[in-house]
Amino acid sequence: MTTKAVIEVLTGGQKGTKIKVLFNPNNYSLDHGNQFAWHTIPGLSMPIAQFVSGQTPSLSMELFLDCYGESADADVRDYTKQIAGLLAVDKDLHAPPMVKFVWGSLKFQGIIEKLNQKFTMFSNKGNPVRATLNVTFKAVYGVKEQFQDIPRQSADRTKQKLLRQGDALWMIAAEEYEDPGKWREIARANGIDNPKKLETGRTLTIPRLE
Repeated sequence: MTTKAVIEVLTGGQKGTKIKVLFNPNNYSLDHGNQFAWHTIPGLSMPIAQFVSGQTPSLSMELFLDCYGESADADVRDYTKQIAGLLAVDKDLHAPPMVKFVWGSLKFQGIIEKLNQKFTMFSNKGNPVRATLNVTFKAVYGVKEQFQDIPRQSADRTKQKLLRQGDALWMIAAEEYEDPGKWREIARANGIDNPKKLETGRTLTIPRLE
């Protein structure tokens, strides 16, 4: 027996609701990416890349819905509105609910970011009986979850760091402390009076935070 894909509602007034798709998707796309800041250094042929953050993963697919022949009053919108309704703001959450798309080993948790509905067949009464939905889910992770997933060296102990060409103290502070404003702590620990004049190849002391 073929397992049907399900959209589970995780939060809000519909929490616990499971919406079964009428037909499993023929394919789906998972998108991942990273965001970089590019810094131009005079004298270099190419800019220096600084990692800023990862981009939010997304899941996209096309869902087919068909209720032709169910009854004289059949209307496929009775099915599409169950999914479209997950874009609406929940009165308790003041935001759309979190959902999870589950199909076999695929379990994608987040929100429905966008939905396009295309109605392609109509009954004699003018009711749509066939539709195609293009759905995009966007993953949602809290700050705590993200820090648990990223192994980091603790900022509460002193470290050494080799100064590379193109490095700036604010960039190092952002990388080590996640706060570019703490560049002064690094400057003070290394006796740097002018942060714009840094010697490539120098070993910097990265002080622990009190």
